[in-house]
Amino acid sequence: MGMDALLELDGISVRYGPVEAVRQVSLQVFPGEVITLIGANGAGKTSILRAVSRLIPLAGGTIHYSGDDVARIPAHLLPQKGLVHVPEGRIIFGTLSVQENLDLAAWWRRDDDQVQSDFADVFGMFPRLAERRKQLGGTLSGGEQQMLALSRAIMARPRIMLMDEPSMGLAPIFVKSIFAAIQRINQAGTAILLVEQNAHMALSIASRAYVLQTGRIIMSGDAEDLRNDRDIQAAYLG
Repeated sequence: MGMDALLELDGISVRYGPVEAVRQVSLQVFPGEVITLIGANGAGKTSILRAVSRLIPLAGGTIHYSGDDVARIPAHLLPQKGLVHVPEGRIIFGTLSVQENLDLAAWWRRDDDQVQSDFADVFGMFPRLAERRKQLGGTLSGGEQQMLALSRAIMARPRIMLMDEPSMGLAPIFVKSIFAAIQRINQAGTAILLVEQNAHMALSIASRAYVLQTGRIIMSGDAEDLRNDRDIQAAYLG
C-alpha cells in the first residue's frame, strides 16, 4: 500500500491449555484504515485482540506495532504509545463518574489544552455523556456505557483502536450512534481493528476484512467485495 503497516501480526497462535484458539494468523492494519474481523462465535476474534494488547500470551508468532515488537512493550504502556483496546462488555469503572472515567484515560497526558479540546469533542459527539458528566458509570444504560468506553479510548489519543463487539446488546438507536462515532473517530485519523457481530455494519464501514473460522483466516480482501460474496452472505450476513 505504499506505506509501512501500523500493526502487523505474523503467524500468531493463541492457546488455552490444550486448545489452540488462534492458528497461524497473519494480518496488517495500515494507518487510517478500518479493518474488520468477521466470523462465528468462538472463531478466535476476541483472542486476537487480547493478544495484540498483551492481555493473553502468544503461543507463537510475532506482533509489531509501529515497527516495535509488542512483546517488548509492557501492556500498561501500550495506550500511552497509541494502541488502545475497547474490550467486549465495555468494562468501564462503574463506581466512578463519567468525568472521572475520562480523566483516568488522560492522566498521563501533559498537553492540557488539547485534553480540554478532546473533552469538548467527546461531549459534542455524545451529548448524553455531557448531561451525565457527574453520574456514576455503573448507573448508565448499556448504550451510554458503550459511549463512555469509546470516549475513554479517544481521551488516550490513539493511533489505532481495537474494538471488540461495540454494538453487542444495544438497542438499534444506540447501534447507529456507535457506528457513526466509529466512522468519525476513523475520519479523524485513527486506524481501527474492529470485531463486530453485526457483519453488515462492520463491512459497510471497513476498507478491508479478514474472515476467521476455527482460529484460522480463510478469506480476506476488500470489504465491499466480501460483502457481495455469496458464501460470506450465506454464512455471516443472513
